[in-house]
Amino acid sequence: MVNVDEFVFAELPDPPVRVLEVGCGGGELARALAAAGYDVLAVDPDAPDGPLFRRTKIEELEDPGPFAAAVASRSLHHVHDLAVALDKIVGLLGPGGCVVLDDFGWERLDARSAVRVGIELAEWREEHAGLHTSEAIVRELDRRLSRRRLVWGPDLYREERAAVTWELERNLIETGELEAIGFRYVGARYDPR
Repeated sequence: MVNVDEFVFAELPDPPVRVLEVGCGGGELARALAAAGYDVLAVDPDAPDGPLFRRTKIEELEDPGPFAAAVASRSLHHVHDLAVALDKIVGLLGPGGCVVLDDFGWERLDARSAVRVGIELAEWREEHAGLHTSEAIVRELDRRLSRRRLVWGPDLYREERAAVTWELERNLIETGELEAIGFRYVGARYDPR
């Protein structure tokens, strides 16, 4: 798997189209998109200051769209009502608009994998209880979009407490010693015909 920025850029239409980032965190991806020539609006309740950003939840965003694409990295599992959030996102897409998602399935971490990467499984499950599962996210995306791609791969290397590199995690996944929990999804809005 390539890094998140490379993945997102490879899936987006060429600039200068309008792109919505959902759950922008510190704004790194939004700034990279803007630097590449995209017209970016990035939302997050804790978004940084600046013209690219709005401090709001996606469900409460007041913008008519349309956007050529919506991107989200490790954020959709946090939204309160997944169906409402995805309805809002898809409703803001223009014809043929796409959703580009990088997230993880926290529920896919099993006991064997947790031991292998140094994560206490009970603590992990408690920390993620109440968050949306990858199964729920993919199911809800598939209800609203035409799936172009779903790829599973490394994600645990991003955890501060885990003693695993991207390379080691990828190798463990390839040899069947570790369950892949990271996923990347790309789907397009259905075009009425």
